[in-house]
Amino acid sequence: METIILDTNSLAKVFLMTGIAFILGVLLTPAFTNFLYKNRLGKRIRKTGFDESKAPIFYKLHRGKENTPTMGGLLIWVVVAILTLVLNLDRAETFLPLFTLVAVGVVGAIDDLMNVRGEGTKSGGLRFRTKFIIYSTLALIGAWWFYSKLGWSAIHIPGGNVFGLPYNINLGWWYIPLFWFVLVATAFSANQTDGLDGLLGGVASICFTAFAVIAFTRGQMALAAFCGTLSGALLAFLWFNIYPARFFMGDTGSFALGMTLAVVAFLTNSVVVLPIIALVLVIEAISTIVQIISKKYFGKKVFLSAPVHHHFQALGWPETKVTERFWIISAIAAVVGVVIALVGKG
Repeated sequence: METIILDTNSLAKVFLMTGIAFILGVLLTPAFTNFLYKNRLGKRIRKTGFDESKAPIFYKLHRGKENTPTMGGLLIWVVVAILTLVLNLDRAETFLPLFTLVAVGVVGAIDDLMNVRGEGTKSGGLRFRTKFIIYSTLALIGAWWFYSKLGWSAIHIPGGNVFGLPYNINLGWWYIPLFWFVLVATAFSANQTDGLDGLLGGVASICFTAFAVIAFTRGQMALAAFCGTLSGALLAFLWFNIYPARFFMGDTGSFALGMTLAVVAFLTNSVVVLPIIALVLVIEAISTIVQIISKKYFGKKVFLSAPVHHHFQALGWPETKVTERFWIISAIAAVVGVVIALVGKG
């Protein structure tokens, strides 16, 4: 009986944190967007791809959005940081994801400011190599912490016995490169997904909601509430970011959300289902990699424009149709991922 009451109270906390984050985000957004407009913190639309070659189709599709305020993601992680520090700080469950969210968010904010000022690359912002080094360093610090300080070295395989595998596989020191790869890959995948009004905001909200469910079923109540807080803040952001967007998320949001999502997956020991729950991020990343390799080695493009959401735009799909269909795919994938994680707990 006591356990049921405890679960009910914990569930109430998750919903409460989600609701407070949404309300606080909505209340702070008008003043924040006015600040962005007043200080002309508008995004510069890139004219080149990641290989520095010209990207005329992308520019044609998005040039009308030039000077739309960016750095909206700052609102997300600031709201989450405030609420977590005041109402939900837990050394074992929320310290690491909160640190990741804020640290990566600060780096992304610097990148966004460089973009606004036209510093760095031709289109403004940090170079890809610089971003890769910075985020890799942060990921390696996290990997070392998990492996050396927390003693993590195994990953859970949902339903492993069905395939003749153990439920948990001890990777030893190989846990470190795996941790690094997943964090960096998820961060850049999220950044790639942030290309249409409301796209990443909706997808990320679905993903964090899925991990809130997983964390709750594993008894990680503070982490579940943290994921709920992120989902609430994302929904507040999405309220103003759906087409036509009042502001963009920027690197301060996309990279922070991606890397934090990966940390949460490791904390819940459910990193194996991360590619399923975050299927849209995986598809976006693969489409970009395929496009780059094809252009570099074969001199041909597989997609009209990459990542793949721009391909559908170039085909003539309305931006809202692409976004909403990707939300549907994300929701279905998240449900499948959660079911696999729960059924295969072992």
